[in-house]
Amino acid sequence: MSNITIRDAAPSDLDRITEIYADAVRHGTASYELEPPSRAEMAVRFDSLKAGGFPYLAAVDEAGQVVGYAYAGAFRPRPAYRFIVEDSVYVAPEAKGRGVGRLLMERLIESVRALGFRQIVAVIGDGRADSASVRLHERLGFSHAGRLAGSGYKHGRWLDTAFMQLELNGGTSLPPDPDSWPERQFNSA
Repeated sequence: MSNITIRDAAPSDLDRITEIYADAVRHGTASYELEPPSRAEMAVRFDSLKAGGFPYLAAVDEAGQVVGYAYAGAFRPRPAYRFIVEDSVYVAPEAKGRGVGRLLMERLIESVRALGFRQIVAVIGDGRADSASVRLHERLGFSHAGRLAGSGYKHGRWLDTAFMQLELNGGTSLPPDPDSWPERQFNSA
């Protein structure tokens, strides 16, 4: 693994983030989008997550190039889900296999833990057991939580969606922490 720095993503990273995601949409199965969103749409998504207080990270190589990004966002909008986030991680094609995804996910997990969330859920498109995303999440301690068979159709084939989750901060063994970010956000609404 070369020198990779993980930092908060900035609006100035959005051109490169848009390129990375467009490649994933066009050539991959992690996203079930069929057409890459525009730079303007990616900015709306970025701004929404940042305004919500969710972590959004960028991986930068020694040349200063963004080579991956990851973020956490609300799993579902209903308030009872407030203690769960869903993760997303994308790596540029030329940086795959260099540990970028793992570095991003390790930092994302720590950021989510620090905010006081209790679960991270991974919703993995084309969630075959041998997929890089499933293997990465397994190595980080995520457990398998279910599968939706044939839930997507892309690149001429049916895809299964795998659900994985990681328990944090005592998970369901403890009541909600009134000082956690999700609880403070809920009580201030």
